[in-house]
Amino acid sequence: MIRNLFFLWWLLPFIVFSQASEEPVSKSKLSGQWRTYYMTTFNKSSLKDFNALATGGNIKYRFLLNKKFQFGAALYNSTNLGVQDLTVADASTGKISRYEEGLYDRLDLSNDAVFLLGELYVKYKLPNHEFTVGRMKINTPLINPQDGRMIPTLVQGVWYKQNVKKEFFFQAGVVNRIAPRSTGKFFTIGESIGTYPVGRNRDGNDNEYANNTDSDFIVLLNANMKVLKAVQMDVWNYYVDNIYNSLYIRPSYSITPKIVVDLEWLHQNRVGNGGNTIESRRYFDQNSSDIFGVRLNYKWKKSMISISYDKIMPHGQFISPREWGREDLFSFQKRERSEGSANNDALVLNFKTNFLVCKDQMGLTSILSVGRHWKPEVTNADLNKYAVPDYTHINLDLFFNFKSIKHLKPELLLTSKLANGDIPDNPNFYINKTDMFHIDLILNYNF
Repeated sequence: MIRNLFFLWWLLPFIVFSQASEEPVSKSKLSGQWRTYYMTTFNKSSLKDFNALATGGNIKYRFLLNKKFQFGAALYNSTNLGVQDLTVADASTGKISRYEEGLYDRLDLSNDAVFLLGELYVKYKLPNHEFTVGRMKINTPLINPQDGRMIPTLVQGVWYKQNVKKEFFFQAGVVNRIAPRSTGKFFTIGESIGTYPVGRNRDGNDNEYANNTDSDFIVLLNANMKVLKAVQMDVWNYYVDNIYNSLYIRPSYSITPKIVVDLEWLHQNRVGNGGNTIESRRYFDQNSSDIFGVRLNYKWKKSMISISYDKIMPHGQFISPREWGREDLFSFQKRERSEGSANNDALVLNFKTNFLVCKDQMGLTSILSVGRHWKPEVTNADLNKYAVPDYTHINLDLFFNFKSIKHLKPELLLTSKLANGDIPDNPNFYINKTDMFHIDLILNYNF
């Protein structure tokens, strides 16, 4: 059944047209985004610097047959404007760029123009229910588009949403194909894992799970509900066939309208053989893992400040495919991950504010993020899959809104990561990881 989800895609049009006479035909909609993205990374001392420039975006067509049925398709593109040959590696480490390659087809950097039919779906709506079948974009804590690339993560499957009442929302889905961000095709679930760097196994050797992971589908469940007058609960469950199950619970308590305390718990446990019967090829090579977090938010006028703390417990690495999007944890900061770590502590301060400049002709949203991340030793492969050093992370993210050009939405991201403590004198622990400065300049034109 999972392997034949698209059979329903071809069957639904006949159902639709058999009911089309019940309601008048509505209209079609054309929308999209043109995006030009410049990215550069300055690495430590003599280590190679990288830069990239891409243009492209997406164009989406939706046809509303009637009030219940909608068809949609979206074509995504990224074109390499050739400011640097990213296939040329750093001489001392043999490594190529970490971030810049993500603007293109990172599985084939010689491909200067990537095209992907990333969305192709049928949607059926009722007053309190919505069904979507086909290729689509979904946004969840662990599977999401992630906006920091030219081509986002997209999925294929079935998705259902239910609005029972204001106090309760439920959604569920089954996914049998994923197009990882920065690629030009859809993969099976198992094939999609390992298209990004695989890191080390717990013995310190290179992981071998790429092209060796057996998994056919993902089942996702989500319920968001108000359990008390001041308490909101968001619960997610990810069942990844033959690999792992992740349960994510996020309660939120509103002390006052301005002060909110959030908690989070992510529990993972192995399912089946973790992806492969052979241990050296196994993706989820542990029994379980746990993350606990707390966040305090304070809002006033047009500003918000928050302080967050996350702890990954020592008994298992937090494992989630980087191919599927970012990790929406309290301590997440753009341009780095906690995934692949155990016995990890992170403390992050965020300050967000909105204001007008240039005689009120431009609105500016700024987000300052400062984080201290206590990582296990880089030599400890059992606790540190990707050998990321202990570091301090500073981001300044600026979003521009021009009153005279409403569709133009530029963004500027400045990132600095500074190594802390004693780190072995090995450039592999620095390049694209720490003691680096990174810039993103993004011009989005939405239509």
